[in-house]
Amino acid sequence: MGRGATAPLAGLAGMSGAAHPGDGASYAGRVARHVPGLKDLHRMAGLLLAERVPETGHVLVLGAGGGLELRAFAAAHPGWRFDGVDPSPQMIAQALDILGPAGYRVTFHQGYIDDAPEGPFDGATCLLTLHFLPREERLRTLRQLHRRLRPAAPFVMAHHSFPKADGQQDLWLRRNAAWLVSGGMPQAQAIAGMARMKERLPVLTPEEDAALLAAAGFRHVQLFYAALTFKGWVARA
Repeated sequence: MGRGATAPLAGLAGMSGAAHPGDGASYAGRVARHVPGLKDLHRMAGLLLAERVPETGHVLVLGAGGGLELRAFAAAHPGWRFDGVDPSPQMIAQALDILGPAGYRVTFHQGYIDDAPEGPFDGATCLLTLHFLPREERLRTLRQLHRRLRPAAPFVMAHHSFPKADGQQDLWLRRNAAWLVSGGMPQAQAIAGMARMKERLPVLTPEEDAALLAAAGFRHVQLFYAALTFKGWVARA
């Protein structure tokens, strides 16, 4: 994501009723209720990284604000060190608070992909972030991630991605709203959130997202996570 881009880079936005990425006080508590299987997503991402990241590896986390995935990775892989990138100082502060003693293993950079170190990194993740970016900016961000990785290094991404043709978009948004209501959100709030998401979020289809990974230079693109409107892929540089 370029310095001039304005979309947030810190997780799930308030478009589905979740905390705004800049709202550090409430983000961590809410995001788990809005992303099905969030803890398992983090655990799977760590396992997929560990297929190729060495025990003392160096991992880039784009959209690291909040620190939830960093906490999971740091706990499961005590030899890894991290560079975390996020535009929000409040979310970076929350990440440091969540990380506790493990925080010394993370170097944070306030900004976007162009503010990330050049690497090369042994692996990278970008979770609940890229759905904020229009197609061309998403592709540029993926290319910048790719060039910061060692050859064959793993990359894991997950975000909103669902079919849109023949009424499928509305169907999946209704299903997402139903999930939120089942977790205790008022129905009117859930429906309003889906309407905002449809209007403002540049969601791509799973086929389009996979194609962007390939266009950015990634190989062996595989879907590993599907939870209503969310999808996740693993690929290699």
